[in-house]
Amino acid sequence: QVQLVESGGGLVQAGDSLRLSCAASGRTFSSYAMGWFRQAPGKEREFVAAISWGGGRTDYADSVKGRFAISRDNAKNTLYLQMNSLKPEDTAVYYCAAAPTLVVVTTSPNYWGQGTQVTVSS
Repeated sequence: QVQLVESGGGLVQAGDSLRLSCAASGRTFSSYAMGWFRQAPGKEREFVAAISWGGGRTDYADSVKGRFAISRDNAKNTLYLQMNSLKPEDTAVYYCAAAPTLVVVTTSPNYWGQGTQVTVSS
């Protein structure tokens, strides 16, 4: 089992930056690929970004490429999402997720956090 707790959400203005964190506990964090998803009101949950267990490979949704950066600190059991140049359409609840491989975490993660709200005003 892996327990995931997100933090860092909030209300910001368009063009601002925000960094989300996801603290992991339970089984060895460094053995899991990790990802970020988001769900806007009235929409389905969508993939945002993912990172391999060692951090050497990353993947991003086209909508956030060049603006968001995913990273991890295995010594601190923490996943990050640096979000720059935020837009109102980035408003959503952001979830972190874990799975054994990068491919699985982008499609059907095994573990989910409870989510953190990000609201971007225009």
